[in-house]
Amino acid sequence: MTGDLPRVVLGIANMRVLLLGPPGCGKGTQAKILCRSHRWEHIGTGDLLRDAIRRQTPEGVRAQSFVEKGNLVPDELVNDLIEERFDRADRPHAFVMDGYPRTLAQAEEFDRILGRNGMEMDLAILIDVPDELIVQRVCGRWSCPKLGCKATYHVRNNPPLVAGVCNDCGTALVQRADDAAETVKGRLLVYHKDTEQLIPFYESQKILRRVDGTGEVKSVLGRLENALKTAN
Repeated sequence: MTGDLPRVVLGIANMRVLLLGPPGCGKGTQAKILCRSHRWEHIGTGDLLRDAIRRQTPEGVRAQSFVEKGNLVPDELVNDLIEERFDRADRPHAFVMDGYPRTLAQAEEFDRILGRNGMEMDLAILIDVPDELIVQRVCGRWSCPKLGCKATYHVRNNPPLVAGVCNDCGTALVQRADDAAETVKGRLLVYHKDTEQLIPFYESQKILRRVDGTGEVKSVLGRLENALKTAN
C-alpha cells in the first residue's frame, strides 16, 4: 500500500476486488458473475496452479508434487504463482481475487506484488454466512471440472437444468471429496484461525466492506454490486 496517500479509484470498469469469506460462502459463483458483468479477470489459485502445471513453469513443477499428493501448497509457492501472473506482460489490471490471499502473510506479500506493478486493491468484500448454513450448502454442492468453466451448482439452491450436467458446457458434474460434513467443519476451523486475520488487515486500509451472503445468488449479487459502488 501507499501509506496515507489518497486512494484513486477509476470506476467499476477498472476495479481490483478481493472476495473474502468462509469456504462455501459463494465466492467462486459471485466472482464468475461479476467478471462476466464487468469484463474483469477472475483469478483463483486453483486455476493458476492447474495452468502452471500444464505449462510446466518452474512454479508448476514445484507445485505438482503437492497437488498429486493432495497436500496444501505452501504459502511461499502460492505467492510465487501469484507473482508470476502479475509479472507477465499480460498481467490483469481489473480483476477479482477468489481464494487468495488466505493468510495474513499472503495478504502482505500480495500488497508488495501489486505495489511493484504500480497497483493496489480497491475493495475487499467479506461475504458473511453462518457456519451452520455453510455446512448445509457445501454438502449439496456440485461443480464443473472443466478448466475455464468451473461453474458451481447446489442440489437445492441452484440445481443444473439437467441433473448432473453443467448448464454452460455440458460436462458431467462432480462432487469434491472434501465436501463431506466433517471435512467442511475442519475447513471452517482453519478459516477462523487463518483467514479471519485478513478482516482487520483490510479494515485498517479502509477498503473492507461486509455483505450478507445468505439468500439467493441474485440477492447476494445485488448486495455485492451495492458494495462496489461505495468504493467510488
